[in-house]
Amino acid sequence: MDLHLKSLFGRFQEQFGSGPGLGPGSGTCLMKVDGIEPNFIKSLYKASAALYRTEPWKRLRPGHYFSVRVGKDSGWTGNKQPFLCVQFIGGDGGDVGFYMFRSESDAKKMTGPRETIHVPNVELLRVTYEVESLMFPSNRKMIRTLSLEASGTDRFPVIDVTRCMPGGDLRFRNPSFEELRFVYAFMKAISMVHPLLKQLDKEGGPKYSTLAYFEPFIETVDVQWPPEVTKRGYDLVAVTISHPPGQAYEEKGSMSAGSTPTKYRESPGEGNFNETKVYSHAGSRQCAMCDKEVHGEHSLCCGQCRAVIYCNSFCQKQHWNDTHKSMCGLYKAMMEREEELAIKIFMFPCSADQPCQWLESLSIHQKGMWRRKCSCYSHCPFGLLPVKGGLQELWGGLNEFEYPHDFPFNNHYVSSPFHLSGWSEYYNLRSLSLSSPVADILSHPLTVYHILTTLNISSKNLVLKGKEVIVHCLGPEGELDWMPAFAEIGHLLNGLGNVQIVMVGPEVPTNLSGTTSGISSRVRVNFVRGVYQVEASYLPTPHVVIALNSDLERYSSWGGALDLIKLMAVPAFFTEQSEVSCVNAKQVLRNAGLHITQPVTPNPFRSPVKNITPSSNLPSYSNGFVFGVNT
Repeated sequence: MDLHLKSLFGRFQEQFGSGPGLGPGSGTCLMKVDGIEPNFIKSLYKASAALYRTEPWKRLRPGHYFSVRVGKDSGWTGNKQPFLCVQFIGGDGGDVGFYMFRSESDAKKMTGPRETIHVPNVELLRVTYEVESLMFPSNRKMIRTLSLEASGTDRFPVIDVTRCMPGGDLRFRNPSFEELRFVYAFMKAISMVHPLLKQLDKEGGPKYSTLAYFEPFIETVDVQWPPEVTKRGYDLVAVTISHPPGQAYEEKGSMSAGSTPTKYRESPGEGNFNETKVYSHAGSRQCAMCDKEVHGEHSLCCGQCRAVIYCNSFCQKQHWNDTHKSMCGLYKAMMEREEELAIKIFMFPCSADQPCQWLESLSIHQKGMWRRKCSCYSHCPFGLLPVKGGLQELWGGLNEFEYPHDFPFNNHYVSSPFHLSGWSEYYNLRSLSLSSPVADILSHPLTVYHILTTLNISSKNLVLKGKEVIVHCLGPEGELDWMPAFAEIGHLLNGLGNVQIVMVGPEVPTNLSGTTSGISSRVRVNFVRGVYQVEASYLPTPHVVIALNSDLERYSSWGGALDLIKLMAVPAFFTEQSEVSCVNAKQVLRNAGLHITQPVTPNPFRSPVKNITPSSNLPSYSNGFVFGVNT
């Protein structure tokens, strides 16, 4: 009888509170892991609490599989990633947490309709959030001794590795230190990227399925190891997460341990080289191989990706053999996002392959602030365009329904910043006609506003408390002539908070340097000529650093500025015009020892006007993509 009760109690304890999971009750304790330091346990619990706050199980179910890759294979025992597939549990009831599997096939074999299936000789790592009072004494003692951070109000993570034996029994063990490093990196990364999943319409999945379906997703973020891990020779690590699993990566031998695996489609083989004469856009173009200028009607583009411009088939084939063969799949994937990136709500032409003609078609050529949108005034230094007339003239003589007026919003009596999801909401709020092209210039101030009130938590909290936010804006150029547009930030704050923008860069004209412009009652701008790393010590300490259309890969002067940003540990956000620029910018940041904590995402306030670059058809928009470090 006693043996029967003991067996019954054991099975009950194994499944207690499990719902679809395997249940808690393993009796493992992280304090027993060889080589682990108490501070690393604290870091694990802190990362776990941060993940818990994002509540991934509100949308994610066990049927949603994620592949995960932490650094390079060579960084792990046996040159193999410890775990390849992850699923979240608890969305359908029971304990919340996640399981990590050695392979996707293991995950699918163990995922049943209502609970996890016991598959003999399959091992998985479990992270489940349990109430402290139901935990084993060893874990309760560890929590109190180390003052570990709770997840939510009363839960703490239990981490163990379980294996189902041939007889159906479960065997538990403590995870190794290496496995815990992997768990830490995953928790830090998934907290940032899972909110970016975009749900498909119901038509996108099976007709009667209750499972939400998401668009294919892949993102890489840099995770900073905690100090107790850094001492072991680690610093940054690139974590790549994709849904669904199975997307291909190619690991370059020249990459550092913390570099990003790059997403590739399968490149066409040598025998499949496509010499089809696909003509590019009209206008003057430039051959990617020999830099020869060629008219669009006589130029060619790659028949596979249609992204790269050539003057003839000889240059096309030579470029294929030299470099393009390895990049063609990546460019093709980027070209397929063109429809997604295009903003189609506007009623004016959103392609400006010839800027002067585009401006002329809108009757704003060489007028007001639009003079900086073509090369006609390139002889005039930034910030020194002659100013004539009032606000309407500055907006090129647009009619009164086509530009934002310099006064607060009507019928909004609550002092609180406006939260805008994109151009449609802004145009509606400002009662602007969708035929107005002002979004092309307003992209700059509204991107700054979006960063301050949405992406950067610390500046958002300061604004909500009615305090001042100090922004260092690096490398301004055209912005120096668009100061009237930056007054819109003050209006959108809607009576709460203030913003001080310090514009620092070598293009600031000498006669403006050291001056202050109060462009609205809540926004003032200081101008400083020089390079950031030299001038920063004389400036007020920033709450956030912003660089619009940063072109990180092009300018060597960024090195000193990035070193300073790392030293100050201040949140910094960058925008780039294309995905290729983002890929290169991420590598520049890693080389500077900075890790990306705000993943690359399309900027909802990117300019709707597509840039046509001389040697490429890749989607490119002013302030097209935004990402951040130290956030």
